[in-house]
Amino acid sequence: MNGKRLIVAGATAALTAVALLLGGVLEREGAEEAGAFTLTSRADRLDLRGSSQLQQARETGDVTYYVAAEDSFRHALRLAPGDLPATIGLGALALSRHEFRDALQLGRRAVALSPSNARGHGVVGDALLELGRYEHAFMAFNRMVSIKPSVASYARVSYARELLGDVRGSAEAMRYAVDAAAGQPDALAWSRTQLGKLFWAHGRPAAAEREYQAVLRVRPGYVFALEALAHVVAARGQVRRAISLARRAADVMPLPQLVATLGDLLHVAGEDAGARRQYALIAVIDRLQRTNGVKTDLETALFNVDHGVRLRQTLALARSARADRPSIDGDDVLAWALARNGRCGEALRFSKRALRLGTLDAPKFFHRGMIERCLGHRVEAKRWFRRALDLNPHFSLLWVPVARRYAE
Repeated sequence: MNGKRLIVAGATAALTAVALLLGGVLEREGAEEAGAFTLTSRADRLDLRGSSQLQQARETGDVTYYVAAEDSFRHALRLAPGDLPATIGLGALALSRHEFRDALQLGRRAVALSPSNARGHGVVGDALLELGRYEHAFMAFNRMVSIKPSVASYARVSYARELLGDVRGSAEAMRYAVDAAAGQPDALAWSRTQLGKLFWAHGRPAAAEREYQAVLRVRPGYVFALEALAHVVAARGQVRRAISLARRAADVMPLPQLVATLGDLLHVAGEDAGARRQYALIAVIDRLQRTNGVKTDLETALFNVDHGVRLRQTLALARSARADRPSIDGDDVLAWALARNGRCGEALRFSKRALRLGTLDAPKFFHRGMIERCLGHRVEAKRWFRRALDLNPHFSLLWVPVARRYAE
């Protein structure tokens, strides 16, 4: 892999909720490293407890653990102001809460404390990514993987390459992550699921299903593989089985994205009352997350725009979210919100920004098609709808029928 480095020469400014997932891998590795040493002080014990509490939040979806983790890390820093694990732990926590500017400061502090520690560079890179500072984010990932090739560093390389439109290189790096996860059941399940999602997003459903099934043979209740497999099964027309898979995932861990998938599948099946119950649950989960310090503006805005919820108010929310997270995802959500409010000239400007890296992303292509159609550019719109469907014919449970109709 070119000396195990990500090549981003010439890259200029450039989900998922990648920071949360990558942060989870980062924290697992950090906890394992901490466990390899004798706990010699009270601060060490607090560091380990905080890392365990962060991991519990990720394994259960219970964001109340974030408050406990923050208390543990801050207590450790009061005892030892230069404590590296606590600084990195607070950085990972800030990423999970989508406080990316705070995460960047904490990551830089960690790097200053120990430039040779890969985890600090990972926090810096994740934060820069969400702040739209892609070239510097990729440089941080380069440093991370050169210091310590690992599941977490290879996963970041994979995502960076995907952002740049290098799907083959992205898959290569994620396979390195899978190999690096040998002997780590959680990391292996996560990395194989991510590899499957990469295949799915780029029109390889059979390859995606092989990865999900491999995970579920070892971890039958792994919710992220269950939810991902539900999309594959639904694409084959087996909606009832897809609902069963999605329900298993959402019942175990009611994260917004898992509950939304179940709601959308119920809507597709004509069970609108059941779908509305799931959508109402998302609002409850959102309030709980906000109470525990998680900023959800961008995710909430995307859900509302997709589902036609309070579109005028959601446009204001999308503007605020994009100001806070000026990434290609922030640009795309704002473009989509503007389009759904009929402000398509302004939407086009942000859609162009959302695609400025050359990212191959079917939902972003679809949004661009809707904007062009709104502007009366029917030929150009059809081109974007076809691009979305060619890349992933099943990119959205809700919007694929619209794309197919408008692509004709």
